Amino acid sequence: MAKPQKTAFLASEADIAREALRALSAAHGNVAPEEADVIVALGGDGFMLQTLNTTQHLDIPVYGMNCGTIGFLMNEYAETGLTERLEAAGEEVINPLRMRAIASDGTVTEALAINEVSLLRAGPQAAKLRITVDGKVRMEELVCDGALVATPAGSTAYNYSAHGPILPIGSDVLALTAMSAFRPRRWRGALLPKTAHVRFDVLEPSKRPVMADADSRFSSRVVTVEVASEPSVRHRILFDPGHGLEERLIQEQFA
Repeated sequence: MAKPQKTAFLASEADIAREALRALSAAHGNVAPEEADVIVALGGDGFMLQTLNTTQHLDIPVYGMNCGTIGFLMNEYAETGLTERLEAAGEEVINPLRMRAIASDGTVTEALAINEVSLLRAGPQAAKLRITVDGKVRMEELVCDGALVATPAGSTAYNYSAHGPILPIGSDVLALTAMSAFRPRRWRGALLPKTAHVRFDVLEPSKRPVMADADSRFSSRVVTVEVASEPSVRHRILFDPGHGLEERLIQEQFA
């Protein structure tokens, strides 16, 4: 990218991130995100997701520096050389998922998720879900602890912990992954085109309550959840050369 003229530094509440904010602001100045050419997010992956969500309307690239416990979306932290690193950084563009969840009382929740949209059982019994893809029922009944739809960027997060596949950035594929599937036994999901529209219907919602989560935005006692990629929203993320999402996804598979 071209050398940025103005930088907005944002930090999580962690002490190390606040210290980094003071040091970098003193060295480079700090402007409001609306006035910036680039945003530098100081924290972990959770704070990076928060920053991308709150600044998506600005269409400004975000460069993360890891001051947290997990930093898959972040670059290594260093106080020196930031200007040069920003000049050399490569950009990845990702599209989030859009969730539309309807609760048993009729409440509708819409939210965007960069990593995944997940459905989780909210009671002692396993959830029962019917899965429809692009208007066609693909699974009449999935008995499980939950299920999720993950983007390539989110495929190494919750999806990976649930034994879902790692997806290369740019593969135009989504992962549909089950958590602790009981029936069909050991069913772990499917790969879907990025354009797919996925609908989950909760069976026996009163007896087997289910909650939905879109990057930590929750909806309880859902009866229907629809998930689709949102191409109109673009998140621009900057990475140091050789440390972009493509490389990190490959590294994870050989770790």
